[in-house]
Amino acid sequence: MDTVTKHTYRRQRLTTPLVREEGELRPASWDEAIERAAAGLRQVSVEHGSNALGMFSCSKATNEVNYAAQKFSRVVLGSNNIDSCNRT
Repeated sequence: MDTVTKHTYRRQRLTTPLVREEGELRPASWDEAIERAAAGLRQVSVEHGSNALGMFSCSKATNEVNYAAQKFSRVVLGSNNIDSCNRT
């Protein structure tokens, strides 16, 4: 069994998002988890500017996936801070 398959079917695998509330993790809906993540990104952007955000893409991904990642970073996040680790 390959590594991906092992991790996909592990009993300990998370199947629902967790959010932190008062220092503790609790299960949440996907909508709540995504909204909290988006709110956190918005807060960083407002407080520190969009260049405080950045993202990594994968050098092993297709050109199309890396193009979509850089487009998301530049258009949605408003940041040119993207790296795909192509030099490794």
